[in-house]
Amino acid sequence: MYLEFWGAARSTTGSMHLLGLDGKRFVLDCGLFQGRREESWRRNRDFPYSPASFDSAILSHAHIDHSGNLPNFAKQGFKGKVFATTATADLCQIMLRDSAHVQESDIAYVNKKHAQRGQKPFKVLYTADDAERVIGQFESAEYGRSFAVSPQLECTFLDAGHILGAAVVVLDITENTSRRRIVFSGDLGRRHLPILRDPEAPDWADVLILESTYGDRRHENISAASDRVREVVARVVERQGKITVPAFAVGRAQEFVYCLHRLFEDKKLPRVPVFVDSPLARDATEVFRRHRECWDADALRMLETSGDVFGFSGLRYVGSVEESKALNDLVGPCVIISASGMCEAGRILHHLKNNIEDPRNCVLVIGYMAENTLGRKIVERQSEVKIFGETYRLRAEVAILNSFSAHGDSDDLSDFARRIAGGGRLRKVFIVHGEPERSMPLVERLRIELSGVEVYYPERGERYDL
Repeated sequence: MYLEFWGAARSTTGSMHLLGLDGKRFVLDCGLFQGRREESWRRNRDFPYSPASFDSAILSHAHIDHSGNLPNFAKQGFKGKVFATTATADLCQIMLRDSAHVQESDIAYVNKKHAQRGQKPFKVLYTADDAERVIGQFESAEYGRSFAVSPQLECTFLDAGHILGAAVVVLDITENTSRRRIVFSGDLGRRHLPILRDPEAPDWADVLILESTYGDRRHENISAASDRVREVVARVVERQGKITVPAFAVGRAQEFVYCLHRLFEDKKLPRVPVFVDSPLARDATEVFRRHRECWDADALRMLETSGDVFGFSGLRYVGSVEESKALNDLVGPCVIISASGMCEAGRILHHLKNNIEDPRNCVLVIGYMAENTLGRKIVERQSEVKIFGETYRLRAEVAILNSFSAHGDSDDLSDFARRIAGGGRLRKVFIVHGEPERSMPLVERLRIELSGVEVYYPERGERYDL
């Protein structure tokens, strides 16, 4: 039995780990690597082994950096099942279709530029047909119910508390008469996040694969998020401004709507119009509504009292392009939540273009903005930014909230590992899904805290026999 680490190894995207067992291969996550276009295309195109040689795929959650290369995996010959929670399977239906649309649109744009320069065209990574093919290979399971992946391999999904349907993957392996356990954290959430139940930790494992996105820091208390939103919205409304909120369509958009709902219900904010202008966020919200089994007690109580956690007086989910454009003509305060979260594509660009030059307005940042994105330039408060090739002065207020992170911090990750180590069997920990400056502090911390446990930070392609 062995593990190989092929994605999100000393980086945070393209999650993909290989489990070899009794001549069979299983892939844990199959995500898109996200970076510069040509490097991303090259990394995502090629797999270390023929996808046809894999028995099954096991998916921790629906985010594209964990699921987004599955259509290409199937395109290149993978015929097995994709195991995921029911909510993850439903989210992947909309997210993989959307990703295929992005792939096709992006390659058309790139190849147009290449043709103008006399360069060879790129082949599209995958198409809508490829996405449909792999969607048909999903097999879903409920939290806490064990199922057989192979005669020797049993899997159980536990709550990860990261996004809807996210799972801690527990793999129980039977070899001869012995039983061993590998736990893959996926992306681990935080306690007390809105809507979702808190992360669960299994009571033991022999091997732990642990994410480290924020392994070097402690987050602000999640309870501070609501107060900060109230302060910012009240301030901007008082000066008759508009609040533009770039938000990831799955997870962050729903959390922010939930936060506003609570503030309005508790009369902590004056009611102003709120618009969710993202087709993907609208579709994802419907999946959230269907999967109440993933909600925490607070969200279920709100459902009883209000009738709709993700709907309230003054909130509208925008559908057509015409409706979206009509928001430009609104007079008076409002909140516009739109995607993409890093301001690189989508309808958010139109709202920024129309609102960032007015000092009464505000761009409210509630998510991570990667280097070189428009979102990062706004966070850095650059005096001028380019949108659709045109230069705009950034005169609107920029407010940054760090309380909404859906990833556990150093304390959360350490606590998760120590709870598993409490079972007395943990021998190896592999730290993944983190840049070196974020991961190494967690590696060093766990080497001190976990007596007798080997802690590794694998490089891409490294193999470890277990």
